Amino acid sequence: MRDGSVVYLEGVSKIYPTAAGEIFAARDVTIDVQPGEFYSLLGSSGSGKTTTLRLIGGFEIPEYGRVWIGGEEVTEQPPYRRNVHTVFQSYALFPHLTVAENIAYPLRIAKTNRAEVAERVEESLRMFQLKGMGDRRPSQLSGGQQQRVALARALISRPKVLLLDEPLSALDAKIREEVRQELRDLQKQTNLTFIYVTHDQEEALALSDRIAVMHNGQVQQIDTPKQIYDRPTSLFVAQFIGKANFLKGTVLEANGETAAVEVSGTKIWAASPGRSPTIGDAVTLMIRPERLCLGETAKTAKADNQLSGKVASVTYVGQLVELKVETPIGLLTVTQLSSTADLSPEQSLSWNTNDCILLPG
Repeated sequence: MRDGSVVYLEGVSKIYPTAAGEIFAARDVTIDVQPGEFYSLLGSSGSGKTTTLRLIGGFEIPEYGRVWIGGEEVTEQPPYRRNVHTVFQSYALFPHLTVAENIAYPLRIAKTNRAEVAERVEESLRMFQLKGMGDRRPSQLSGGQQQRVALARALISRPKVLLLDEPLSALDAKIREEVRQELRDLQKQTNLTFIYVTHDQEEALALSDRIAVMHNGQVQQIDTPKQIYDRPTSLFVAQFIGKANFLKGTVLEANGETAAVEVSGTKIWAASPGRSPTIGDAVTLMIRPERLCLGETAKTAKADNQLSGKVASVTYVGQLVELKVETPIGLLTVTQLSSTADLSPEQSLSWNTNDCILLPG
């Protein structure tokens, strides 16, 4: 696998000594990143995502495991020996240098000739919408512009891999959304490999080709955004990614990757992708709020699961409306388009087997 990967981590662990004993900041992490892929490391604070990025960049050396970049083992090589560049959360721009000088810095260090430096800096200024700003200092730029300068500097030497450590976290919500789209467009345009660290699940889902969800230093699941959202493999991933209804139950019947589960005296049909449950197992069912049908749509749907309920509350969230519905199996959250939502106090609900995911525990 490492031969075809631009980055391959093989059972990598990083340990930090503390007064209370040793702590694994990363434990037995194995990931493969393909050329031209936008790959995200997603997790909350302390999950091990930034440590994993630093292990790739050479800022940390693992106690166990090996790191490969471009088919070459670089486990103990320093950062400057690896064909990767890092964009830090703080941007790390030189305040005493102009925008053009900041962007040119990696080429100056590499002793690139002046004519080529000037040409590539000019090209970068155009690409990153910084035309006419080459003579400004970083302090004269907005947060979004500084972020573009940091990206331009990281990419000007054409690395195999660009490492990004929460580069948008310092921006306000509106600018962050704009720059996020620019970042994705840039990655497609250059076809470079991006490895992106974030705690923002929406950001990871919007940007990534694949996501590695991390928790307590370990990788919990690696998959496409759609699969991680629709088919989480653990209760942790299901709870961490997006909103969902969770129901505790016991397996009554099992047929391959489909099961009937008893929840508060009601039989619910659920999908069990990748596993075959056993009768009597205690399980958790996950149903995304937008997968529940309401009102006349629910009545006429040929769905495997149907219930009736009473609306307990309604919350408007812009173009969506969120309803809390009391049902025989508990309080369910339902999300509908506010323009077409049925807000009758008495409701019918329905959903399909494939929209109800069985998880262990």
